[in-house]
Amino acid sequence: MKLIRGLHNLKQPLPGCVATIGNFDGLHLGHQHVINQLQAVAEIKDQPSLVMLFEPQPMEFFDPEHAPRRLYRLRDKIRHLSQLGVDYLLCLPFNQSLASLTAAQFVEQILVEKLNLKHLVIGDDFRFGRGREGDFDFLREEGRRHGFEVENTHSLLIDGERVSSTRIRQLILQNQFTEARHLLGRPYTLSGKVAHGRKLGRELGFPTINIRLGKRPIIAQGIFAVLVKGLDNRVLRGVASIGTRPTVNGVGVILEVYILNFSERIYGRCVEVELLHKLRDEERFDSLAALTLQIKRDIDDALTYFEHNEILESP
Repeated sequence: MKLIRGLHNLKQPLPGCVATIGNFDGLHLGHQHVINQLQAVAEIKDQPSLVMLFEPQPMEFFDPEHAPRRLYRLRDKIRHLSQLGVDYLLCLPFNQSLASLTAAQFVEQILVEKLNLKHLVIGDDFRFGRGREGDFDFLREEGRRHGFEVENTHSLLIDGERVSSTRIRQLILQNQFTEARHLLGRPYTLSGKVAHGRKLGRELGFPTINIRLGKRPIIAQGIFAVLVKGLDNRVLRGVASIGTRPTVNGVGVILEVYILNFSERIYGRCVEVELLHKLRDEERFDSLAALTLQIKRDIDDALTYFEHNEILESP
């Protein structure tokens, strides 16, 4: 998959493509259904497949206070899209310039002039352009004018309900990770490069690996029993904290993992952390001694969870 971050990195227009547009948060089975539909059309038309998404997501730009927390960071979204065999991923920065484009300008300047679009796979509730003036019917009319076809995506139903990012977020908030896995088509994981931290965990007797998740919040927050993957085909058990570390006045969201019975230094390695079960919410403690005592309790609770639950430990 070729990643194009911004139109300025598209040095010349594509010779043609079959495209879809969306947030694709979670890359769940519903999204995978759309990608399969996209690739089937691309194969028939002998054109490359292209997924267009925006960073930040439009609602995060217009109303950050009320935008839903993400399932995945952009990094994880890119990783999963590449595994689905998409030819191009076009990631456009959603800024005032893009938000100011009319629906007609978006079609002409991006879909036609830059992408040379041949076929668009899109939901019939898709809205775009300044003031959300563009819709599915508008795209079909523009397609007739500019020579591309527009096709409706097909919703995927599981247990009688549409598979959606909203539904999966709710499952994660309810600590139903097995059910979320069922809709995602994979375990719910977060990934990243192990970075140096403040070494506080080591001082407290519980050395952690640290992955910076940035300032944009994700749906999972708190203390979790987890699996750590990506270290030479090993699957390791651990306890993870996702949050801002209020006891030590942390800045930004950090994924910290204490790996059970593990003492290797793995700075710079990329790992994948699978969330299995939430143990508690993140808390602020009055002292490091109180925090240390709670960490011991968390480890005991995680060990109890691992002892009483069947864990799928595929690398």
